[in-house]
Amino acid sequence: MKSNDKVALVTGAGTGIGKAVALAFLRDGYRVVLAGRRIELLNEVASEVASEGGVDRALPVATDVSQPESVAALFAQIRRKFGRLDVLFNNAGVNSPPANFEDLGFEQWQNVVNINLSGSFLCAQGAFRMMKEQSPQGGRIINNGSISAHAPRPNSAPYTSTKHAITGLTKSISLDGRKYNIACGQIDIGNAMTELSARMATGVPQANGEMAIEAMMDASEVADAVLHMAALPLSTNVQFMTIMATKMPFVGRG
Repeated sequence: MKSNDKVALVTGAGTGIGKAVALAFLRDGYRVVLAGRRIELLNEVASEVASEGGVDRALPVATDVSQPESVAALFAQIRRKFGRLDVLFNNAGVNSPPANFEDLGFEQWQNVVNINLSGSFLCAQGAFRMMKEQSPQGGRIINNGSISAHAPRPNSAPYTSTKHAITGLTKSISLDGRKYNIACGQIDIGNAMTELSARMATGVPQANGEMAIEAMMDASEVADAVLHMAALPLSTNVQFMTIMATKMPFVGRG
């Protein structure tokens, strides 16, 4: 299928990496469902491509991925508007403020798990069901992992745990989707410049206790990588990709 025949869903599409990826899909001709909690931000993303003829190709949908009813409503809208789904970029996620492990509140833990892990499961399951039932059958799910799927930062147990779990979810979907022509891969991102990661450029704690300014990369580079993964034929899959600022302290962390 050509990109202008395909439908992509991007969660967390209102800001940061999600916004960059959603815009890349739209400018490449995809019809794109923009999911996120703040509809005003999603509308702003859609308006960015309106002057480029993208008005009818963007569908903003206010969604709380941690809530099964909200995710079900999202997929109902996708069915009504487009009738199929070819790509899910499972991107919505949050972090908790850095805290000593022994001081973490259960509410902090639960909030990160609900959005990062349960939200990714719910959206992947909704996409899986659509891709299994549609004709032609199949599609691609791309999960946003993280460098933290491989190595933690100090005082980041909730975020790190969920990102390690995303790797297991990716492998399970990849295996279970084979018989339905559903491909699933994961992109692990290190230090893309967004509103949430801007603090990296001013100094963050390192494993040895020091503070250090870390190298950053533009979020558009991540968008290009996701676009590449999505453009492959379903007979080919990027199972895992790590994209990172070349000089960030990841290799050898700790």
